[in-house]
Amino acid sequence: MTKRRLPLISVFRLGLFQACVGCMGYVFGGLLNRVMKTELDYPGVIVGGVLAIEQIMALSRVLFGQVSDRYSIGGWHRIPYLWIGTILFCGLTLLVVPVIFELQTAMVSGDAFSIASWIAVLSGIIALYGLGVSLATTPFLALVIDRTSEEERPQAIGIIWCMLLIGVIIGGISGKISLSGITDSTDLLVLQPILFNYLKKVVFAVLVLTLIGTWGLEPRKLSRSLASDREDSVTLSQSWGLITSSRQIIVFAFFLFTFTLAVFIQDPVLESYGAEVFGMTISESSSLTINWGCGVLIGLLFAGSLIVPKIGKLATARLGCRLILFSMLLLISAGLSGDKSFLLIVTVIFGLACGIGTNGSLSLMLDFTLPQAAGTFVGVWGLTQAYGRAVAKFTGGILLDAGQQLHSFLNLGNETLTPYLLVLAIEAIAALAALMLASNLKMAQFKDDTSKSLSQVQAMELG
Repeated sequence: MTKRRLPLISVFRLGLFQACVGCMGYVFGGLLNRVMKTELDYPGVIVGGVLAIEQIMALSRVLFGQVSDRYSIGGWHRIPYLWIGTILFCGLTLLVVPVIFELQTAMVSGDAFSIASWIAVLSGIIALYGLGVSLATTPFLALVIDRTSEEERPQAIGIIWCMLLIGVIIGGISGKISLSGITDSTDLLVLQPILFNYLKKVVFAVLVLTLIGTWGLEPRKLSRSLASDREDSVTLSQSWGLITSSRQIIVFAFFLFTFTLAVFIQDPVLESYGAEVFGMTISESSSLTINWGCGVLIGLLFAGSLIVPKIGKLATARLGCRLILFSMLLLISAGLSGDKSFLLIVTVIFGLACGIGTNGSLSLMLDFTLPQAAGTFVGVWGLTQAYGRAVAKFTGGILLDAGQQLHSFLNLGNETLTPYLLVLAIEAIAALAALMLASNLKMAQFKDDTSKSLSQVQAMELG
């Protein structure tokens, strides 16, 4: 039996970092956007736009991937960048709470200059936060590829992504417990210190767990000695040549983008949906994130152990798109019925759909990555997903405001419900578009195109 490059205990240790990323995802994707939209009464376009900035900064992922491929810090190519990025995004997290409350004060006062200034400050903090996340997560994924063989990689990725969802769930549970005393009548002067104290605990836990999870997992020079099939001499321009060498890479990028839209357009509004349409408190609406996270986790495991081995990666991704489309229809039905219990059940079903589709998509992403330029390919796929999330968050906020205006002009349906139905309907269309794109993916063509391009690059190096 061949000895594993990365023991399972080490895979779970790496998963601790991914769990931390998931927890921070809950903080920004669930808690803070609900507070801004519902408690602080931000317009949807500001909530979606500001949160989208984090994902827009993912353009840096390609650069960080290439830098970590080529330049070491003290002999390490991955871990130092991961630590620097983690320290950066954790520090910036603590600045967000006072700033969003200052912006709310400015909006109440109506002072245009003050409003614009605080929006700029908040946008800057979120942008730097996005850089920190990109700096930490891109080398992390490249490290996973460095330390695992092609046979080990699917299992390692599955465990690590399950840990990401566990982090989301734990974040939701911790928020539900820590913020259980907050109600709709809670004064904002009371809400701010409660949120800040909660985030201090989260940041401390993230820093400690990241250190425990990654210490010693990249011995000096290891990424270069183990990744024997990757050429250190592949430059940024040559890596880009590999990425653009096949039309299938473009098709997959568009699929990944639209699939991300299908999963995340609801992201900036789901907890507010629970609050405004179903009357949930902050603690209660956290259950939506918890249920969704549990569903995704089960879906990932179920797809990895049963569905992918039986029907294949591409068919699994397409099944996930179909189930997401069905889930959007159920979320719309829940809003029309006003049944809170039904909504909680539907969020689990939606999570299952996302988990199944994500497993298929992640498996395909690994297949569409060349080890010879792993950092750069991971950066590109991370960029595609991040831009998809950015567009999704901004679109969710824009659609919510557009739905409110549509109701005002045409007096369509329920004033509170109609904007959310518009968001969910557009997300259903995104799922349909992703399903159509998946039908055009051809792995054989990708391998043929990139192998020819790689041979050219290696011939140039030998010459």
